Parts: sequence; structure tokens; C-alpha cells
Amino acid sequence: MPVISKNQKSNDSYLFENEMERPSFSIQVEEKVEGKRIDLFLSETIPNLSRSQAKKLIKEKTILLNQKPTKPSVHLKIGDIISGFLPSPEPISLKPEPIPLKILYEDSSIIVVDKPPGMVVHPAYGHPTGTMVNALLYHCKDLRGINGAIRPGIVHRLDKGTSGVMVIAKDDESYHQLIRQFKDRTVEKVYIAIVYGSFQKDDGIIDCEIGRHPIERKRMSTKTKKGRSAITFWRVTEKLDNFSLLEIRPRTGRTHQIRVHLSAFGHPILGDPLYGRKGKIGSIQNPIIRECLKRMHRPALHSYSISFNHPKTGQRVEFYAPIPEDMRELLECLHSQKEGQL
Repeated sequence: MPVISKNQKSNDSYLFENEMERPSFSIQVEEKVEGKRIDLFLSETIPNLSRSQAKKLIKEKTILLNQKPTKPSVHLKIGDIISGFLPSPEPISLKPEPIPLKILYEDSSIIVVDKPPGMVVHPAYGHPTGTMVNALLYHCKDLRGINGAIRPGIVHRLDKGTSGVMVIAKDDESYHQLIRQFKDRTVEKVYIAIVYGSFQKDDGIIDCEIGRHPIERKRMSTKTKKGRSAITFWRVTEKLDNFSLLEIRPRTGRTHQIRVHLSAFGHPILGDPLYGRKGKIGSIQNPIIRECLKRMHRPALHSYSISFNHPKTGQRVEFYAPIPEDMRELLECLHSQKEGQL
């Protein structure tokens, strides 16, 4: 694991006393990453740092190797010390933006939306605008504040590439009530995924801890020393030759849980660029399916439904988000190819 200088507060992330200060770092190269290019290593190790940003900082001599200027193409050796400064994070201001939203339900306490693929949920470094929160601030005129701030209460998230149903709180009481339901695991979520390969059984459970990847820090992994309990129920709803349509019910809500579990289980999600080589477009032999997948530009994962107790009435409610057009097109493509082979 990388060794971080004075400002380290956690082995799992880069945190600093004052996020507005220019953060410094120092990393000692271990044997398992020997031979890797320094720019690639930094982009895989430091959250929110792209490879192009790493190259720029190295060329500007902001990042040093063994306290000397270096080149982005230099390959690392065991014991090398990479040190330097990262750009100061830009302050994130939450601004209302007139971004279209598909609202499934809304009252004075909650709003339920169908998140489109490609939308980031919350502003962060690299995504200061154009997020779900920016859109909600524009559309919701009756927000009454979460923890003292006028903002929507994000109680759960979907990855940027994942589409589907989300519930958001409008006031402090609803926010904390929903957070408690997620913690108590009384919220039920159903996802739909198109994955690589066929299954010997019709359903099953993946019970495997998930934690930060030991080398590539932007990824999560089941092969980790500090994993947290993660449970995923799956059921095959349709067999499509070398692919399968799954209904997935996660019992826990770890980062990238469904994607990590299915990849570790040998069935990565189609179109997922991060987890599993089999799920990547280049591994698909059929040119028609490959072209269809290219048009989708994301993992074939959709949050289909969510059910919970309404934070004000206590009544059990359930909401659905129909399968989006890009996944429908992919399914039709898989159906047509299957029928053509019969």
C-alpha cells in the first residue's frame, strides 16, 4: 500500500486537514508495481487524478521522483519515492441548473427520479456542475434543508453509468429517516443487468467482502485485506446464448458492489470498462452485438425498482423505472442474434 506523508488520516484515501490547501504527498514504490510508468501509476493510485493531469504535473516539476524532476514515461523501481503537490481542489458551489429530470413521484418530503445514464449524482472534483444535485436544486422549490443547508438529501447513489430509480429527501427529518432504513437494510432495491456468459444455476448468492483494490485505487475488489461485508442475490431471467439477463437484489450497498461481485464471479457486466476483460467491447466476437454495445457507452446496469417506508406516513411504497432505450436496444440485438442462430 502506498505510504502517504504527514497529512495521511486513512489508509484508504487521501485526506487533508484543510481541503483548500495545496495537498502534498509521498509514495514509496513497492515490488508489485515495479516497472509501471509513473504517470499511469499515479492515475491509478491517487483518487480523481487522471493520467493526463499526472503527466502535466510531472512536466511542470510539481511531482518529483527521488526528489528530482523526471518524465511521465519513466518506469518505476522498488524503493523509488514519488513526492510532490497536487492542485488545490476548487471549491464546490451548489448551483441550480435547468437540467431535465424524469420525476417518477414527488411530495413535500421526498422526490423519486429516474436517473439517466451518464449523470453524476453529486458535485465533486472533476464534476462541479451538470449533476443530479444541480438539477434537483432547480426543480425542487420546497427544499427545507438537510443538516442546516438548503440542499437535496442524497441518501443513496448510483454510479455515473448506471441508470434508474433513486429516492431523495427534501427535509432533514425525511433524510435521517431514510438513512436509517438503508442502514437497517429495510430498503429493497432491484437491478437489471446484462452480463457475459451463461449460468449453471438459475439463482444464487454472492457473499464476498469488498474493499479498495490493493494497487489500482480507483477500483474496488474482493481481493482486499480490509474488506466490508457485501451480499448480492441474483436470478437469471433470460438466457441469451453467451450472455444472460439478470435480476439482482443487493443486500448491502458497497461502492461498485454489483459490478465487482459479478466480475469476481466470472460474469462481468457488458460494457463495463473497469471490471473484467470479458465484459469489454473488444472481447465480443459478434460485430453486430459489438456495434450495439459501442452505442451504449456504459455498463448494462439499471436500477429497476426501490421500495421503502415513506418517511412521513410510514406506508410501504414502491417505485419503478422502465428499462432505458439503450439497454432495450442491446436486448433486442441479443434476441435477434439468438434467433438468427436457431
